[in-house]
Amino acid sequence: MKLRHIVTSLAGMMLLASTAVAGPVWQFGPEDQGLLKLEYKGQFQFNHRDTGAGENNDESASEFNFRRNRLALMGAYGPNFGLYVQTEFNEDNNIGTLSVSDGDNSNFQILDAVMRFKLSEQVNVWVGKFKYNLTRENLEACEAPLTLDRSYFIRAPYVTTRDKGVAVWGNLADGMFQYRVDAMNGRNDNDSSPKSNLRYSARGHVSLFDKETGYGYKGTYMGEKKVLTVGAAYQFESDVEYEAPNSGSVDYAAWTVDGFFEYPVEDVGTFTLSGAYVDYDLDDAYQTNTAAGLTGINGEKNGSYYKAGYMLPNTPLQFFARYEDWSFATLSNVIDQEVTAYALGFNYYMRGQDLKLTVEYSMADFDQEGSFGGETTEDINTLAAQLQLIF
Repeated sequence: MKLRHIVTSLAGMMLLASTAVAGPVWQFGPEDQGLLKLEYKGQFQFNHRDTGAGENNDESASEFNFRRNRLALMGAYGPNFGLYVQTEFNEDNNIGTLSVSDGDNSNFQILDAVMRFKLSEQVNVWVGKFKYNLTRENLEACEAPLTLDRSYFIRAPYVTTRDKGVAVWGNLADGMFQYRVDAMNGRNDNDSSPKSNLRYSARGHVSLFDKETGYGYKGTYMGEKKVLTVGAAYQFESDVEYEAPNSGSVDYAAWTVDGFFEYPVEDVGTFTLSGAYVDYDLDDAYQTNTAAGLTGINGEKNGSYYKAGYMLPNTPLQFFARYEDWSFATLSNVIDQEVTAYALGFNYYMRGQDLKLTVEYSMADFDQEGSFGGETTEDINTLAAQLQLIF
């Protein structure tokens, strides 16, 4: 193979942006400039919750299921174009974030479908469906968190973890600074919203020590990097919801600040600390409008999370703890509900992130408990064991 072909192949492999050992890779096209990689990502869980089942919802509930069950195609053609397509199948999950249901909610979706154009280190353009640029927590890789999963309360209103649109981002000063701007759909049910406007985000970070230069982050680098990154972001969409039913409109705005620190110490271990604060504002429209987007776990809210981890030296065992404190405008018919969440657990890496076992015990404490408008709110405790495989 000529040197030019080798350089092109290496650049393409970098655009694949995935784990080094997982998944087969095919070459195609003139002079084998095209690369295509197939990958499976599975997280199989056992969950046990101390409440939510039985006639009065006061019996414990247990379930085996997949947290994530995905097939991904990663492609590159030459050094400047990449493609990422990812599907996901979820099947009859009964134990949810704060409740236990009857399941029967299977779905298959195209989770990501994004064309990636790399003009330079300073300018990348992504087009399609992918993660929007607000919280670090949402941008962290689902397969590389510190705790069992990202915060259950971090999602923005009217969208999932992804959105459709265009993002421009890049790295400056040898990767010390990173900027991101995007224009996305945001709320996308035009017939039900006051107006159809795009949602705009802007995010930046300063990365000291080893640099975080990719589009996504990780919740832990397992002692392979020394990282100190501080970031901030702002997101805005005008006329996103009615102030009162079919009367006037309110804007959506969110902002966040976050920090991540990980430092390995030889023969001592690796220490990880991260935290963030985020505020989702919908102009207090929940006081005059009870539309679903304004209320509930993904409605108007503000809160923070803090995480800590310690990985043993020369041993693939990592202990972690998580603390969260959130204020919801309305949650399960409770106005100004406060939720405090705690978690303790460990990761045991058998083949890095490609094969690992995670066990986590978590608690959610509600400031106001009882029966409100036909819904019962009480503290919950959950034990989860998860086996992750990337192949």
